[in-house]
Amino acid sequence: MSLPLFDCFDSSYKHPFGALRRGQPSIFNVRIPKYMAVSGLTLVMFRPGYKERFIELILQDESGDDNIYSCLFTPNNTGLHHYYFTCILDGRRRYIKRCGASEGVFEGEELFQLTVYDENLYTPAFIRGGIMYQIFPDRFAKSGKPHEGVPTDRIMRDDWYATPYYKPDEKGIVRNNDYFGGDLQGIIEKLPYIKSLGVTVIYLNPIFEAHENHRYNTANYEKIDPLLGTEEDFKELCKKAKEMGIDIILDGVFSHTGADSIYFNKFGRYGDNVGAYRDRNSPYFPWYSFMGYPDKYESWWGITTLPNVNENNEQYTNYICGDDGILQKWIKLGARGWRLDVADELPDEFLDNLNKAVKAMGNDKIIYGEVWEDASNKESYGVRRRYLTGGQLDSVMNYPFKEAILNYVKYADPNAFRDSILTIMDHYPKPAIDMLMNFLSTHDTERALTRLGGEEVGWHDKDWQCERCLDGQQYLYGISLMKCAMVLQFFLPGVPCIYYGDEAGMEGYRDPFNRRCYPWGNENLDLIEFTKQLAAVRKGTRAFEQGDLRLIEVTDKYVVFARCDKITRDAAIIYLNKSTKGHTFEIKNDHTEMFTHFKAAFDRYGRGIKDGKITVSPFDYAVVYCKC
Repeated sequence: MSLPLFDCFDSSYKHPFGALRRGQPSIFNVRIPKYMAVSGLTLVMFRPGYKERFIELILQDESGDDNIYSCLFTPNNTGLHHYYFTCILDGRRRYIKRCGASEGVFEGEELFQLTVYDENLYTPAFIRGGIMYQIFPDRFAKSGKPHEGVPTDRIMRDDWYATPYYKPDEKGIVRNNDYFGGDLQGIIEKLPYIKSLGVTVIYLNPIFEAHENHRYNTANYEKIDPLLGTEEDFKELCKKAKEMGIDIILDGVFSHTGADSIYFNKFGRYGDNVGAYRDRNSPYFPWYSFMGYPDKYESWWGITTLPNVNENNEQYTNYICGDDGILQKWIKLGARGWRLDVADELPDEFLDNLNKAVKAMGNDKIIYGEVWEDASNKESYGVRRRYLTGGQLDSVMNYPFKEAILNYVKYADPNAFRDSILTIMDHYPKPAIDMLMNFLSTHDTERALTRLGGEEVGWHDKDWQCERCLDGQQYLYGISLMKCAMVLQFFLPGVPCIYYGDEAGMEGYRDPFNRRCYPWGNENLDLIEFTKQLAAVRKGTRAFEQGDLRLIEVTDKYVVFARCDKITRDAAIIYLNKSTKGHTFEIKNDHTEMFTHFKAAFDRYGRGIKDGKITVSPFDYAVVYCKC
């Protein structure tokens, strides 16, 4: 089998693999068959909107079947770069461009990507190697503590295990105004359980005053929603969580507010002359864009209950990002950082200001962004985003990994899995990779167990989704696949983020069926124990903190990969068998010759390493700690 001319996933062609720090040299090698008489082989590197850089490749090695040409490139500027190669062959100019995910061929049509990030960008140490737990506050745990000032127009549910309301009212509007009463004190009471899962960070969906149960329609950034508790409750949560080694990050919704808010006040909840909708002289009026006052205004995706804000309005920016503004207020009260809702709708200037405000509280304060696509080359509203190159986001929600994992586990396409994982590894800065938020479900997607074990949701309506749950056979099969997916979630680069209840076997299609209450007393205890085991293995070696990834073998039935920390030399090899038959793996072979000092860290039946081999049961995994 002939080798490709170039492969951006292979460090023998491009070293080091992946994104580069500004000023970090990189070696590019191109392999040309000897029968091809090429001349003028050149690397063409450019940033969109800037002139190209032309770097000639020099013949370095002609001892084998192919001639190897090399050049050195050192980036001077941060941002997204593209590159390809060109040469003269048979008297005409030819181009080596990308074909597929990574290989360079003469017939290629796509450009290769190189991300260059700030040389001073680093991952806060506390997040590396950790485990995250996402909580939708109304549905996790209810303390029973009475709360003052709760609006009387809320529907209070006393049927914890029932389905959230989802049907529109007589006016055709889904109100999202039924509440099950989960609160901050409930989370405090469940901290020992959360700690038992190995969790080091809790990510809370919005907790600020708002008048729908999801609380993404903020009514007052300065107050905790009264049904959740008080500012003192929040401080207590942060304090007690910290005592258990757990940090809290908050959900910031800064692209829009609620129409039913102190800032807009469309429905008069906050008085007759308060808010932009009711008073042109309101200090909040400049935040919004009215086309025809007061009823025609810009809103988020046309949803009139969510009026857009002008994030770069000086007063709004200062309110959120200024000294002692909203961002800093809640960090001072105990938060360790923020997750930003719809980050692609926040302008660069606002993100720059937001970053400065958060980092002014300490470089250990973190910023995640909600970005569903590849965040390194994302465009929104005609602007190429620079989220991860320095001065904006620390990292993002890792939707590409989620899709790659679930699709591989369910449909077994090894090439698609490999390409999806390595593309993100190639494109993202290493500091962002080490703290990627790796989840299988969120409040915006169907539960992973449902997706793995059940029918695809497709275009089915909410009545169909509400009525569907896994039958016994589907559930058992789904749990088997869920365990396989969790192995990848926990051991691939990044930080595993457990959506509350995933570890307990919760089902559900899309919103609001993925937001049912945690099933206290009806949990899948076996899956919880499995989660705890994954956490223990993860914390047993530093390889999972910032170790590089090496995909050793990926087939439709199993995957073998390694994590290796180049500094500590700690490593781990993960063997995942997602087939219906047991499989025996050779611990040391041509693919793992770089590893030494093998020690079985986990295999379910304690069989250990025998004769240099380890056996993995169906739908199971084994982990071997070693040195690299």
